[in-house]
Amino acid sequence: MGIEKYKLAPGLEISRAVTGLWQIADMEKNGNTLDPVATSAFMAPYADAGLNTFDMADHYGSAEIIAGYFKKNNPSGKSATMLTKWVPKPGPVTREQVRAAIKERCERLQTEKVDLLQYHAWNFANPYWLDALIYLQELKVEGLIGAIGTTNFDTAHLRIAKSSGVDLVSNQISYSLIDQRGGGKMADYCSENGIAILAYGTLCGGFLSQKWLGKTEPAADGLANWSLMKYKRFIDAAGGWDKFQNVLNTLDKVSKTVDRSISTVASKYQLGQKSVGAVIIGARLGENAHISDAASLFSFELSDSARNEIAKTLAELLPIPGDCGDEYRKPPYLTASGDLSHHLEDFPPVYKAIESAGKTRIDSGTTWEVLAGYSRAVKIGDRVLVSGTTATHGALAIGVNDPIAQTHFVIDKIEASLESLGAKLTDVVRSRVYISEMKNWEGVSRAHGERFADIRPANTMVEAKLIGEEYLVEIEVEAVIQ
Repeated sequence: MGIEKYKLAPGLEISRAVTGLWQIADMEKNGNTLDPVATSAFMAPYADAGLNTFDMADHYGSAEIIAGYFKKNNPSGKSATMLTKWVPKPGPVTREQVRAAIKERCERLQTEKVDLLQYHAWNFANPYWLDALIYLQELKVEGLIGAIGTTNFDTAHLRIAKSSGVDLVSNQISYSLIDQRGGGKMADYCSENGIAILAYGTLCGGFLSQKWLGKTEPAADGLANWSLMKYKRFIDAAGGWDKFQNVLNTLDKVSKTVDRSISTVASKYQLGQKSVGAVIIGARLGENAHISDAASLFSFELSDSARNEIAKTLAELLPIPGDCGDEYRKPPYLTASGDLSHHLEDFPPVYKAIESAGKTRIDSGTTWEVLAGYSRAVKIGDRVLVSGTTATHGALAIGVNDPIAQTHFVIDKIEASLESLGAKLTDVVRSRVYISEMKNWEGVSRAHGERFADIRPANTMVEAKLIGEEYLVEIEVEAVIQ
């Protein structure tokens, strides 16, 4: 049986086992750049085995350069498909900047078109992430990009992007036996909207293997690479080493019935999850290939009883907090570097604070603020008052016809306003919600509940005639800086 394929978009087919090149960054972390000619040769056995799809990013060291040389110069690379990512710093972005970034991807990959460009946003409170996606959509229409995906997006912001006209085909997220956040609402939304989940971390950096079965818990400073450091944090968050060993024991039992490795069984289980288009299996080119294991994913099936046994063991784990991608934006920071709060705090405020008549205010740049003579938010002492806010960004109405998407975007905008004045969303003590039609109350309420679940401000919701037929919800808040 050959390697299964998945059609992401017209003219874009990928192997359901994607070879990830993240480890190149780790291999080059000491400043030793890999030789692209020699290293690219190690990609050939993957492609020859039918594993001809490779995933990388602008910040994976020289991964794009190596992959570009392989596709351009190695006979085995001619039919290879290259997926890459663009991870810009947050802040205002222009069409010219986006074009330059994609042109750089093309140059490094030695191609005229990026097969799949996956976009990562650090801070959703900064609305300029949506500008970037809109400009990427324009480059897709132009032909510089084959298809657009996202990486580490949560369900709410995947929804905002999709409902705002961005033709998304995939979302690459951490999704493994240990981290099941990709199921539930993420899988449901992707299934309903034709978006494929590309699951990375399926082997937890190598922890989901025979190597760790029955082993004592390793010390954090004894782990060999960034990947192991990262996924040890996931194991800890899921309940610790003993619960993890229970998972390995179950996988070991199942693996013996199908004559496959623990790693292969773990990846096979994830391939069977709703909306999963492919699993991404990391490779240290020239070191550990594991090609036969990846290829063997498509030569057997897991029985219902085996899947049920695995699911029963997974139910004993603690759920990883938050939605997909939250590990990069809020505690607990489950990344290779650990706590990213200092990194996020270094990002500049979205809006410029203006001192005026004993108070501090900010404007968001909408035409109405000047026309009607009001501020987006005003700070007086320890109080911050945020004006009624709709899903407006510049001249654009966001998430038209989707009250849930609009609610999330409005709260993002409110959060950016608060942070620009030294407050946080957790400081909110009152919210007032105005909806244009009562039929939308539940969706808006659930979105509000998702964002304020642990904050629990005083709240009022009323039906009101909003200015602008495209707006379905308007929210204002009051905050007291703690």
